[in-house]
Amino acid sequence: MASSDNDKMSPAERRAGLSLAAIFALRMLGLFLILPVFAVHAHGMPGGDNTAMVGMAIGAYGLTQAFLQIPFGAASDRFGRKPVIVVGLLLFVIGSVVAAMAQDVQTVVVGRVLQGAGAISAAVTALAADLTRDQHRTKVMAMIGSSIGLVFAVSMVAAPLLYAVIGMSGLFWLTAALAVGAIFTIVFIVPAAPPVPRAVGRFSEVLANGQLMRLNFGVFALHLMQTAMWVLVPAGLVAAGLPIAEHWKVYLPAVLLSFVVMVPAIIVAEKRGKMKPIFNAAIGLLLVVQIGLYVEGSAGMWPLAILLTLFFVAFNVLEATQPSWISKIAPAHAKGTALGVYNTLQSVGLFVGGALGGWLAQHVGPGAVSLLGCGLAVAWLILASGMAPPPARRVAAAA
Repeated sequence: MASSDNDKMSPAERRAGLSLAAIFALRMLGLFLILPVFAVHAHGMPGGDNTAMVGMAIGAYGLTQAFLQIPFGAASDRFGRKPVIVVGLLLFVIGSVVAAMAQDVQTVVVGRVLQGAGAISAAVTALAADLTRDQHRTKVMAMIGSSIGLVFAVSMVAAPLLYAVIGMSGLFWLTAALAVGAIFTIVFIVPAAPPVPRAVGRFSEVLANGQLMRLNFGVFALHLMQTAMWVLVPAGLVAAGLPIAEHWKVYLPAVLLSFVVMVPAIIVAEKRGKMKPIFNAAIGLLLVVQIGLYVEGSAGMWPLAILLTLFFVAFNVLEATQPSWISKIAPAHAKGTALGVYNTLQSVGLFVGGALGGWLAQHVGPGAVSLLGCGLAVAWLILASGMAPPPARRVAAAA
């Protein structure tokens, strides 16, 4: 007899998945909220005429995350997942307060570095793995991955509206409050974690796995393009005649349309075994966006609106499918190690995108940022095309 109970997530698993996705969402919303507005706001701050420094402020949190993601993951193996996550969130609160009180761009960079020091992504995903059975782990990873895409989209809509009301300092104070909410969630809502066995996965085993490393390159490229774009996009909309307080008029329709496309794409990818073609199509769409940004530049509001819609579709699909794919193909004894490397490359991409995007925009020109995105998308598409499809979902067998 088929075991229907095994095909359903238990209440504890659903609670774990939703609450951990909420922690990711609260923290990432705080990180993403400045993306649509900071490049324009910084022009009125000391140091704001230095585009490279502005890019550094946008992407600086990725630098400390890149260095600390694996140590935080290792600490969670030794001291427990929840205590390490709480410490990371407290560091994020401190960084948010520093940035809220900043009077120049350089101090904002310091605050963003401290925000990134709370590198809890690997610890959170490891906790998700601890709290879920193997047959449901993909669903929980997809919840967490989708939450990142969702809050990124929400931040694009909400940030201009909030900025008009509470200003940049208010946005950073809000990020601090969101992190406090995440601390409350991890302490009181996330189920208690089981004892964590000592990890036996080796870095060499993950680094030698070509399939995993292609996914790691992909998350690096995706987040590099994401932050590099937002060095230019807000100024492009302003140049097209749309004040920053009204940017939501472009972001909101783009986000809504993207979810209309993204949700059925994810369902087809997961339930019908079409992960690889959907995945590759999303990468191809990123390439189209980067080419469009290079050709159109700031030619007008409508071209930018269309390109942003296409970007949101691709970003949300890739952000939801990559963690799922990682969880399917990583060796069972090295899932924590694989997730640590994956989250580290994500953080490196966030930092490099902001820093390199700002440097290229200032010293070479805006078109160079889009050409960089084109090159990354082409390389990623070539690498992804040679990947083996992830294993199909297993259906519970008859007893």
